[in-house]
Amino acid sequence: MSNEKRRLASLAKPYLVIGAALAGLAVVLGAFGAHGLKSVLSTKQLNTFEIGVRYQMYHSLALLLLPALSAYVSSKWVNRSAFCFVTGTVLFSGSLYALAISGIKWFGPVTPLGGLFFIAGWALLMIGLLVGRSKENERALQNLSDLDQTNAKHMAQAEKTDKNRGAGNV
Repeated sequence: MSNEKRRLASLAKPYLVIGAALAGLAVVLGAFGAHGLKSVLSTKQLNTFEIGVRYQMYHSLALLLLPALSAYVSSKWVNRSAFCFVTGTVLFSGSLYALAISGIKWFGPVTPLGGLFFIAGWALLMIGLLVGRSKENERALQNLSDLDQTNAKHMAQAEKTDKNRGAGNV
């Protein structure tokens, strides 16, 4: 595995861990809202809480899928998008949870800020897809391809040599 491939994978790993943690937390919070808060919150508060859970899950799954785009998008754009998804989840979903449970209205203005981070994350991902991979990534992939071709030639030569040695021993 080339250094560039390792670098891309290691940069994406923290976001994978965060994505998995946020997705698991979304399941826990969803169950808590459906069972633990059902008798405590009003229908409107419960709906607000569920919207937070839903958007947390959407963006957790997006975080988990971002590394799959590394063949099409530079790690720079993937990481910027991931940062926005994490920040958006904390601000958007977090403020909705706080608003639903506490009823304190000043959490309300935080929610649109989280939404702006979500929008920015998707916009950055779209830009990254349009721009494509960096020249550095292209060179790394070309080097891998060249290395694969060289290895295939050496393997073919080794097989030919082994057959020739075997033929002389008969």
